[in-house]
Amino acid sequence: MTVTYTFDVFSSLDGYGAASGDWTGYWGKQGPELLDHRLALYGQEQRMVFGANTYRAFAQMLASSTADSDVRDPWVTRMRNLPTTVVSTTLEGPLDWPDADLASGDAVDVVARLKKESDVPLRSHGSLSMNRALMAAGLVDRVQVTLFPVITGRTGLDPIFRGAADFDLELIDRTTLDGHIQELVYRPVLHSA
Repeated sequence: MTVTYTFDVFSSLDGYGAASGDWTGYWGKQGPELLDHRLALYGQEQRMVFGANTYRAFAQMLASSTADSDVRDPWVTRMRNLPTTVVSTTLEGPLDWPDADLASGDAVDVVARLKKESDVPLRSHGSLSMNRALMAAGLVDRVQVTLFPVITGRTGLDPIFRGAADFDLELIDRTTLDGHIQELVYRPVLHSA
């Protein structure tokens, strides 16, 4: 049996995963529908998969956050408590993450094995370079983009699909949250010329 792997990412309209300057988390556009939707999404049984850089960023943000910061939103706490695999060739355990295991090696090999062995769906939030490689290898079943209504042309960081292969995307679900945030779920297929 092969389980579904979802690449879950937040994005500005111009394709950036974050921004510098005075932008806050969620680009300051979150509302109760988004937060409730994320909490329900992460309430489902699943296994998280992170690359080393995303794991480090999440662990650092959580360690330096206060109880009422965006980083401690209930869905993030729920995500942190899901079973997690961190793929890395540089990290050493133990990891500062409940229920996390460290998988050393190439992400394509690790995720291919997880897809065959896991009893629950796999999800990765962020981990951009790892997920671009997994998409190119045909291991990503769903790309879930939460699109925030901002353009960060001058301050955008982390271009989500920079250097990615070309893909055709089949829209399989869409949701509008708080009247202005779009969640788009696609099935990616490597584009053949």
